[in-house]
Amino acid sequence: MVNALAQVPPEFLHALGTLRKARCRSELRLAEIPAPARLAPFAVALGAEVMAPGPGSGTTPLHGPAAMALAAASGTEDEDTELATGRFILLHDPEGSAVWDGEFRIVTYIRAQLEPEMGNDEMLGTVAWTWLVEALENHKAPYRAAGGTATRVLSESFGTLSDRPGSIDIELRASWTPASSDVTAHLEAWSDMVCTFAGLPPLPDGVSALPNRRRN
Repeated sequence: MVNALAQVPPEFLHALGTLRKARCRSELRLAEIPAPARLAPFAVALGAEVMAPGPGSGTTPLHGPAAMALAAASGTEDEDTELATGRFILLHDPEGSAVWDGEFRIVTYIRAQLEPEMGNDEMLGTVAWTWLVEALENHKAPYRAAGGTATRVLSESFGTLSDRPGSIDIELRASWTPASSDVTAHLEAWSDMVCTFAGLPPLPDGVSALPNRRRN
């Protein structure tokens, strides 16, 4: 183990330490997952699920999954309901990358089911990208060379599954280069973004998010 750690660049070890300092919202279940092996010499990946807030939380859904989950839960027993999922991957190449414009790159993926009215909005992709930019700006996470793709996914069921209603999901795949190896604010911004996709309102001013990491 000592020899393995000795081969890891100090910059990447520092970045891992800053990830551990991130304070994420209690609705977010965050856990380390296998990182892709071919994208960079060094990588770490986190998977996230946003769960519906419990009874008495005082959270009023804004849209999409959270609003639908609240409606479905009326008159039923409380159960964990997944509102959105995502992946956060931090890549590091000590030799740098002209494409990245740096030695680090953050790659993310978020998916959430939408209400039909919102899913048919022609501006949905622009809105999804705006959520990303605003989250990074709100957390003062400096970045450059950002790019991404927003996709609407229409699902229809047939045959023996024809009784299932159709659904529309939004997927956002994005990447950007952090300005330094301190990526705490980037993970916090991304976690807020996943909650936004889930339809949860932002935290009130002065309220701090608490870590909620799921251990295997």
